[in-house]
Amino acid sequence: MNGYFSMTDKVYDVTERYPQLIDLFVSKGFDNLKNDNMRKTIGKTISIELALKSKHIDTELFEKEMLEMIENKKFDFSSGLKEAKVHSLTAKLSMEGVLPCPVKMQFLEQLEKHINEKQLDMNMDLQAASMGLDAIKEKVANSSDESELADIYLSAGFDLFFDRQLMGKYMEKGVFKDISGLKHINPAFENESIDLRDPLGRYSIIGVVPAIFMVNTELLGDRKFPESWSDLLEPEFKNSVSIPVRDLDLFNAIMLGMYKLYGMEGIKKLGGSLLESMHPAQMVKGVKAAAGSAPVVSIMPYFFTWMAKEGGPLKAVWPKEGAIISPIFLLTKESSKEHTKSLVDFLFSKEVSEALYADGKFPSTQPDIDNKLSPDQKFVWAGWDLIHSHDIGKLLKETETAFFEGGNR
Repeated sequence: MNGYFSMTDKVYDVTERYPQLIDLFVSKGFDNLKNDNMRKTIGKTISIELALKSKHIDTELFEKEMLEMIENKKFDFSSGLKEAKVHSLTAKLSMEGVLPCPVKMQFLEQLEKHINEKQLDMNMDLQAASMGLDAIKEKVANSSDESELADIYLSAGFDLFFDRQLMGKYMEKGVFKDISGLKHINPAFENESIDLRDPLGRYSIIGVVPAIFMVNTELLGDRKFPESWSDLLEPEFKNSVSIPVRDLDLFNAIMLGMYKLYGMEGIKKLGGSLLESMHPAQMVKGVKAAAGSAPVVSIMPYFFTWMAKEGGPLKAVWPKEGAIISPIFLLTKESSKEHTKSLVDFLFSKEVSEALYADGKFPSTQPDIDNKLSPDQKFVWAGWDLIHSHDIGKLLKETETAFFEGGNR
């Protein structure tokens, strides 16, 4: 008997806790476990013991191999899975969150290298942004005190970190603190028009996802070429704009940014502009669709603008008011800083920032990074005054209601 699992545990349960074991099972002939759906269906019906007996594998030797793999401190995220999970019974720190899909693997490569070099013993649950925050939100909602929280949270989005029914209740108790030690951040985010440093010293921001828009000139017709967010609120763009409603992090950022710029009435007008919700990869395709069935304007992350063909009908626009940003927040528990400070310093290092910033398409707050932005490429975001004076969870629900009401007018 060991302290990690029992041989009577279901195959699915043990591979869910220790994903590194999937490769071990596959190497012994359990090829079906490479398919996640098959692992979930078959793995839930059979124990480790019975699975090994079905292939006449020595259970005692296999258990030793499993233990060696679990207790090996070397992290390996090279498989490119949608989630990177590591569980250790002896871990002294833990990190949870979601990562922007386009830069997830670059980030994990740097993280894997750092963890192995420093031989960090930690629990980790990092997922692609496409997987959402529901699992983390549920854990936070059901927690009774800070001991049940991870030491570090990393994610874009406002609903988890600012909702007073979720992480907000711990913020008010002073559980989290910015321990980055940075007095100044990148000039693009610390200037006369914007300052992403939290004046209350609770939140850290390591980078941003800017939202710009792409104009399909083939479908524009005689409408004025849109150069600003306010242009999208005009009647001629009703039912003509693709908005990333399904990308909750970016959608929430757009709601708060537009609320700051144009209030609830602006939110309603933007809702009236909605034609459909599309993934950015879809937005930069399908340009030959008939007018009325394809968006004239697509709001999307700045990153995806490189996908548009040079000389084609799609033209990227950095709005005059500024690109609305969804910050990538970092939360750190003050009580754990003894164990987390070196990792936080690494997350703000130049090498990690260079892995994340994608040649300027995901701008970084790291002071020494050249984000390749011109002076007129400004940013719009909710701002600390709004964040600290409102229940953001409640405000997001109100803006969402107003947005969809606008679509029905």
